[in-house]
Amino acid sequence: MSNPDIMQMSERDSVLRTRRTSRTRTQENQEQQTQENQEPDSGDEEAALNGPRSREHKPAVKREFLRESCAVVLLLGFLSLMWVLVLISVQQLIISSRSTGHFNATRARMHLDQITSVGPRTMGSPEIEITVNYLQDQIQQIRSESKAGSHSITVDVQRPSGSFRIGGSISRYDRLTNIAVKLEPKSGAQHFMLANCHFDTVADSPGASDDAVSCSVMLEVLRSLANLSTPLKHGVIFLFNGAEESGLLGSHGFITQHPWAQQVRAFVNLEAAGVGGKELVFQTGPENPWLVQAYVQAAVHPFASVVGQELFQSGLIPSDTDFRIFRDFGNIPGIDLAFIENGYLYHTKYDTLERIHIDSIRRAGDNILSVLKHLVMSDELADSSEHRHGNMVFFDLLGLTMVAYSARAGTIINCVFAVATVIYLGWKCMLSSAVGCRCTRDLARVCIAAGCRYTRDLVCAVCVVLLSWVVALLTVLLVALLVTLMGRSMFWYTHFYAAVSLYGSAAAGMILLIQTLAKSLYYRCVRSASRVDLAELFFDVSLLLWCCLLLFLTVHGLCSAYVPMMMVVFPLVSKVLLRMIIRTKGASLLYTVLYLVGLALPYVHIMFIIWAVCEMFTPIQGRSGTRGIRPDFFMGSIVTLATVILSTYFMHFIYLWRSTKCVLAVLGSVFTLMFVLVCSGLFFPYSGDPSSPRPKRVFVQHITRRFHALDGSLQSSDSGFWINSLDYTGMQHITPHIPEINDSIHTHCQDHYCPFPWFSITENWYLPAPEVSPDPPLDFQLVSRQDTERGTVNMTFEVKGPSHMSLCVEPSTGASLMSRALGDGKLHYDSSGVDFIYYSHGLDAPAWNFWFEIEPPESSDASPDEGLISLAVSAHYFSGSDQRSEELDSFLKRFPAWVFPSSWISTYHVYRY
Repeated sequence: MSNPDIMQMSERDSVLRTRRTSRTRTQENQEQQTQENQEPDSGDEEAALNGPRSREHKPAVKREFLRESCAVVLLLGFLSLMWVLVLISVQQLIISSRSTGHFNATRARMHLDQITSVGPRTMGSPEIEITVNYLQDQIQQIRSESKAGSHSITVDVQRPSGSFRIGGSISRYDRLTNIAVKLEPKSGAQHFMLANCHFDTVADSPGASDDAVSCSVMLEVLRSLANLSTPLKHGVIFLFNGAEESGLLGSHGFITQHPWAQQVRAFVNLEAAGVGGKELVFQTGPENPWLVQAYVQAAVHPFASVVGQELFQSGLIPSDTDFRIFRDFGNIPGIDLAFIENGYLYHTKYDTLERIHIDSIRRAGDNILSVLKHLVMSDELADSSEHRHGNMVFFDLLGLTMVAYSARAGTIINCVFAVATVIYLGWKCMLSSAVGCRCTRDLARVCIAAGCRYTRDLVCAVCVVLLSWVVALLTVLLVALLVTLMGRSMFWYTHFYAAVSLYGSAAAGMILLIQTLAKSLYYRCVRSASRVDLAELFFDVSLLLWCCLLLFLTVHGLCSAYVPMMMVVFPLVSKVLLRMIIRTKGASLLYTVLYLVGLALPYVHIMFIIWAVCEMFTPIQGRSGTRGIRPDFFMGSIVTLATVILSTYFMHFIYLWRSTKCVLAVLGSVFTLMFVLVCSGLFFPYSGDPSSPRPKRVFVQHITRRFHALDGSLQSSDSGFWINSLDYTGMQHITPHIPEINDSIHTHCQDHYCPFPWFSITENWYLPAPEVSPDPPLDFQLVSRQDTERGTVNMTFEVKGPSHMSLCVEPSTGASLMSRALGDGKLHYDSSGVDFIYYSHGLDAPAWNFWFEIEPPESSDASPDEGLISLAVSAHYFSGSDQRSEELDSFLKRFPAWVFPSSWISTYHVYRY
């Protein structure tokens, strides 16, 4: 027999064997499908029970229901366990056995007690100088104790003046107070680390967490380092700055004017966005990955995440720290640490010593001491330029350990696992092709068709999943809109879990409903696919979507891509290892248990990130103003996003379960109950409970306004209480207690600037009140007016007043501001827009002198009564006896206990020239 004949017979035998195998498997699949179709589905239970084989199917249905119920309980138990682990990690401030023992937390707490005992410490107030004297005394005491040691301490009290622009406004300051302490070996040092805190506060807040505790910790860190027997390799500059809350002024005065600033190579900034708890590393760099590596190696109690860093730097968090000043004006890298827990009390009267646990102080002290000690003994500090380039991926695992690697290595890792995912999905496609080819004559053509069918099914499943997510989000936003329209906005501010129950049940219910409809109306009736195959398909969908997110973040250079990387790696490895189990036992409890074990690490970490996001953003909604997005939209979106993320690798269980009616019924019941309770007003947004306050924030200013004509005469004047709500609810809940505060006194800004002291406030309530005359009064005068050779007009002004003032400058129609000098130099400005300047000064500061050069309008259409320029000058009395008036104190007593009114006296004058 010839070779071609042999080859033809071999091919025919192979085809026959393939057909027989295919027919056998086809028969098995048909039998399995027939059995599944005969089993009573949720819609056919009654018919099945009435049929002749109901007795045979009833035990099977019960067993199936029991297995599915156990699986649901197991999934809920898994999520609950992960959440408990996160909460334990959050509450566990410190593990005693890991404490270094070199930091004296008891003494630091004594410093905190002394600093906060003087009350609020606004820039320019006598309380600032009291604090300065205390800090100087303690530093001198440390200097005396360590005099015989191997280090020297130099102290300098700085009184800088200057100005700078951030965003749309300019900050100008005169004679603020900084205390700079240089610690170095007695032989001297050329390179220094900078450690920064601020001892000033906002009005009406004792500022224990923001930022007196950091200054207390820094005093003890200074003491510990000064008494080391081994000399430090480099030096440390401890900056106690006195004007952070007035616009990051103290740090700017040091980094741009102090002679020591030239020797600073890196910094550690200690801040607060909450009260107590753990201090989070939420900013590093720019670049300089060696700083992150130093924290990873040295931190005794690590708590850091690059996700927080990228969220903060995205601008989503409406806050700023001295980190920005050191980075932008000093061009030096650093680490930004801040307390983030209990942000409801941030910048309120509740930020007190009693709310800061001594373990929190010990934890912060151990970390900062260890990190600073590591950095000043390192070689990188001397020449950081060699280690400058690149970013770091860093995160901690429940505070137990840190993981950190370079962004370049992260890109490689991400790409490797993205390729592994593609290979896995390609293998699934080939596997589907091989199964489809066994029952065909034309092998190549049908293999391709089978592969295309898997791809088509995968795309279809992706569309189903995305549709379920979109419907869930739209449903939640609709519910949030209804809640807002019914006047129940921010019900979750005090009852966070009520938002989880309402918005979470709505999101989960809609995702489950869409998936159930797809399963019943399409996959079962049209595609006739088995439950196991559908579960496999939707697991692949989750894997594909996470892989797409991984690639998207990696391409855009975001280090947060490690999160989707974890959500790809662990499920993929678990699925490969458990593939045989799912094929033989379906949705067995053993498979579910092993599957959840594989998901434990990524899920506990991603739930920790969810906690951190909620911990940061929920309190922010109480001080984000009335102009932004409706807070219930924001909170509903956060809860929906968390629901989507947590449900991704559980969606395929829907297709393994016979029915989801019970789960849908439970979710629907929870949603209905919570919606009724929320709409009934059971969940009041605020709380005045001293043990756990959730105050509503308002600004109340007793203000006198005076509007002057072009010739200087007084055109009009009025006085009243100027009231601003810092959250979306406005005066809705206060009106029942103070009926005068209602929509009838609700005013809006007009023209380019607000006819009130702050141009950034758009909604105001202005209640008439008696005139107020604080001392010293605002003294504003035009010193000189000169016509220049260029056809412009130069006007020089002088202002005397309290420590905090603001100036809004607006050229008249057609006129332009050409240049200006604010007291320390000339800055050019080529626009006809509004110029807004914040001015602050310390004690014994001279009068503020400044000038503007104005180009008159070219046309003669400008009104002669309008002049060339208008200046609105406001004066704020944040301290002393002039911060209060009898009328203001009487008015404040009418607010309910759950309101925190930050209040002071101010005056407002508008001049035209």
